Amino acid sequence: MIADAARTMPHTLRSLELTDEITAELTVLVGFDQDLAAEATRTSNRIRGLLTQFHPSLERVLGPRLDHSAVTWLLERYGSPQALRKAGRRRLVEVIRPKAPRMAQRLIDDVFDALDEQTVVVPGTGTLDIVIPSLARSLAAVHEQRRALEAQIGQLLEAHPLSPVLTSIPGVAVRTAATLLVTVGDGTSFPTAAHLASYAGLAPTTRSSGTSIHGEHAPRGGNRQLKRAMFLSAFAALHDPASRTYYDRCRARGKTHTQALLRLARQRINVLFAMLRDGTFYEPRTPRPA
Repeated sequence: MIADAARTMPHTLRSLELTDEITAELTVLVGFDQDLAAEATRTSNRIRGLLTQFHPSLERVLGPRLDHSAVTWLLERYGSPQALRKAGRRRLVEVIRPKAPRMAQRLIDDVFDALDEQTVVVPGTGTLDIVIPSLARSLAAVHEQRRALEAQIGQLLEAHPLSPVLTSIPGVAVRTAATLLVTVGDGTSFPTAAHLASYAGLAPTTRSSGTSIHGEHAPRGGNRQLKRAMFLSAFAALHDPASRTYYDRCRARGKTHTQALLRLARQRINVLFAMLRDGTFYEPRTPRPA
């Protein structure tokens, strides 16, 4: 059937280019990276749940820092409050300093302050010596896989002609640029920026009932992968003066933090569409005061 179509309808076929192969490979790698990210989140939540159950004050110190390699390394070797206390403050600072030179002393001080804060030993705390190190090793392995995968994605991305265009946008790094290439491509599938915003699920909608019109809400539909990439890149772009001014203007109008970020992400859709359409780099503009 394929051979007959190639013989009788050659106009319906198109030749594969290098960029198509790069996009196909990026699709597989980006999907795998997202699976690893979900696994890292699941493992982190499991560790934080156990620490919250047996030692809440220790969780408040280590939980938000689980993405740091020094913290996972520490939990691999000293997974329970008893093990941390037995190792001693001075030894822990010495062993962790090579992995976290600037935060070693502060981290260990916070850990021992948390250990002193809780005087009650919850039944079952001894099992943390078995469970926490195992989970920490799994989390460290996932983080290592993601770092190696990011390097491979970066190499593929450099070979794509749209890579310098996408990465010129503030807040767009390797993973976000790869996601945009996988979900949007060169942008020719979308007639206007509004179509692209609707596909991403970033076109604000209102809920109405009779004569009552409620506030703006982000649609539940759309491409979740693209919506998440645009939302996170908007958050990362708050250091950019133009993006920050637009965000502050939305907040001044009474929008919440999330609503302002969604509006910024929607505004960046217009910029992304124009850049893909014209093949131009991002040009920063001097923002007007809010």
